[in-house]
Amino acid sequence: MPEGTKTLGVLAIAGLSPYQESPGEEYMNPQQLGHFKTILEAWRNQLRHEVDRTVTHMQDEAANFPDPVDRAAQEEEFSLELRARDRERKLIKKIEKTLQKIEEDDFGFCESCGVEIGIRRLEARPTADLCIDCKTLAEIKEKQMAG
Repeated sequence: MPEGTKTLGVLAIAGLSPYQESPGEEYMNPQQLGHFKTILEAWRNQLRHEVDRTVTHMQDEAANFPDPVDRAAQEEEFSLELRARDRERKLIKKIEKTLQKIEEDDFGFCESCGVEIGIRRLEARPTADLCIDCKTLAEIKEKQMAG
């Protein structure tokens, strides 16, 4: 998915437009922090809703099919749904960790080098904890380790 599409997707969940910085505005001021808190809370709520919907769906659809093919198809469908929900559960944890950083005034700065991550990068990936340079280096190292 192109970066711009992802940005619009996360912002759309929260019903927000991209943040418009004022000239000379301090990085991670209360307005910016509020903007990202709104995005993260809306995203978390949407993911929680999906988890609840899956549980309800699985309870409603769970049937003891006498036909092994039907039973196997249902088990495969449930397995795929549970894997997706597991990824979402991990994402919810990451969102909650990020919301905690906002509360502790530690949001928006690279965990590796301490520089500003940047508004646009955070709108594309609100849970980012590395600046683009450190993230790129980490990915290069990962590829070297794998290869």
